Amino acid sequence: MQTLKTSLTLVSILIFAATASVKSCNEVDKEALLDLKHRITDDPSALLKTWVTNTDCCTSWAGVDCDRPTGRVVNVSMSGLQSGDDFILDTTMSGTLSPFLGNLTFLELLDLSNNKDLTGPIPPELGKLSHLTFLFLDTNQLNGSIPSSFTNLHKLQKLYLSNNKLSSSIPNSMFQSMTSLLELGLSGNRLTGPIPATIENLLQLNKLDLNTNNISGNIPIGIRKLKKLTYIDLSLNNIRGSIPDSITELSQLNLLYLNDNKLTGSIPSSIGRLLSLQFLRLWNNKLSGVLPNSIGSLPQIQRMYLDNNNITGKLPSSLGNLGMLTEMSITNNYLIGSIPASFGNLRNLLILDLSGNQLIGPLPPQLVQLQLLQTLSLSFNPLKLVTIPSWISKLNLFQLKLAGTGLRGEQLPHWLSTSSINYLDLSSNKLTGKLPSWIGNMSSLWFFNISNNGFYSSIPVEFRKLSNLQNLDLHSNKFSGPLGIIFTQGSYTNIDVSSNMFTGPLDENMGDKAVMNSITSLILSNNPLGGSIPKSIGNLTRLQVVEMVDNRLSGGIPKELENAKELTTILLSRNSLSGSIPRNLLNLENLKVFDVSRNKLSGPIPPHKADVPASAFSGNAGLCGAPLPPCKH
Repeated sequence: MQTLKTSLTLVSILIFAATASVKSCNEVDKEALLDLKHRITDDPSALLKTWVTNTDCCTSWAGVDCDRPTGRVVNVSMSGLQSGDDFILDTTMSGTLSPFLGNLTFLELLDLSNNKDLTGPIPPELGKLSHLTFLFLDTNQLNGSIPSSFTNLHKLQKLYLSNNKLSSSIPNSMFQSMTSLLELGLSGNRLTGPIPATIENLLQLNKLDLNTNNISGNIPIGIRKLKKLTYIDLSLNNIRGSIPDSITELSQLNLLYLNDNKLTGSIPSSIGRLLSLQFLRLWNNKLSGVLPNSIGSLPQIQRMYLDNNNITGKLPSSLGNLGMLTEMSITNNYLIGSIPASFGNLRNLLILDLSGNQLIGPLPPQLVQLQLLQTLSLSFNPLKLVTIPSWISKLNLFQLKLAGTGLRGEQLPHWLSTSSINYLDLSSNKLTGKLPSWIGNMSSLWFFNISNNGFYSSIPVEFRKLSNLQNLDLHSNKFSGPLGIIFTQGSYTNIDVSSNMFTGPLDENMGDKAVMNSITSLILSNNPLGGSIPKSIGNLTRLQVVEMVDNRLSGGIPKELENAKELTTILLSRNSLSGSIPRNLLNLENLKVFDVSRNKLSGPIPPHKADVPASAFSGNAGLCGAPLPPCKH
């Protein structure tokens, strides 16, 4: 019995000793965190409800961790996006950051990201956190500049300030001592000025993300010193100059996004040295010169986008060596010559888009080997195809875009009726004849554009089978007959049947049909429809554009049109519309373009804020009031 008592006493002593070694939360730290809570004006999910004065911040406060022996706070993690094994919490907090956070001198992690509504500046006192390793303040509404005091954060490994409203330039001194930094995320702000040349000091950096700012200047040559970089995103800025050859020395680079800048010069001939590169975006710049042969020496490249530049010359046959390539897009450049037969070796290719160049035919039949290809886009090249090559029927395409490629003839190829194509663009060619009845068998079709051709006759009744159709463009053909068949199936977002010979009148219940629930653009101009504008169009709550010019319409402009609150464009000129302009139509919040000229409208033009020129009301003898001459009483 005595032995048992002795053992219990010993256990009690050990428990007391262990408990005594754990200090409660440091008062300075507690005060700093309570001041942060005090500055939070709205906490709808009660993230900080456990932060109360009479409890220990080390043991009772959510999102707070301490160093047990000292009782000093080392982690504060209060992100607005939190997840667990069986939940995801996406919430917000409003308020400002406390300068007293700088008193958490043992802090290693501070995560206040994704709270969405934290405002005000970043306190420069955060520069006192010399132990800080991870700082996440991204996805808030923080403004002002990046504190120059951040130069003191010597141990920082990850810094994310993305998606705020930060302005001014990146402090040149900031990178002088951040030699431990691994990841830098400053994207989605309003930062200006150049990338500091001191970035060359970040020798451990593997991720650099500065996209979507107003950064200017050149890409620093010293970036070549950052040998561990795997990720560079400088897109959507105002960066000028050329792509430095030195960037190709970054042999571990996996992702390079320089798109949407003002880069000039040619693609470096040494680009083939980027042996680890998988993702390349250079679109929307002013790059010129030819594509270097070495671009075909990127063994890991998967996605390559070079669109909207001034690239000239021929497509290098070496591109056919890129066996891992899944997406290649070089649209809207000045490429000449033909597509190399070696492209048939790109067996993993899913997207091939070479539209908007000066490429000539014939198309290499070796492309039939691209059995994984889903999108083939060659539009607006002088290919002089005449007919769609028969080998295309052996591909399993979802999207086929051959607009402006010299197609002609009276019949679409019948194999289209059994294809899996859901996006078909054959516009701006010289196709003629009738729309075949088998078009109804293209059950996957959601985008159909055969505008600017010579099709004639009425729409076949089988058209009503196209239940997935969302975008229909038949403008500038010679179609005739009633329009009703078009409005029986589908779920339209855009319809353009202008400049044909369709007849009406329009169904009074058009705006109540399920097929029109999601319509944003309805363009019917230059057809002899006759009849009146259906009142039910006012029920189209997503409608943004309505164009009914020269449709022989009569009657009044329905007042119900005012209910289509999203309208930005209303064009009703060159008809025989009468009566007055509905009082609130000109005051729709989003209205930008309005024209009712050359009708028979009368009465005073309603007062309006929209900037509508006098010409938009001309040709209506009975209209008066600004911007026309005043009405006579």
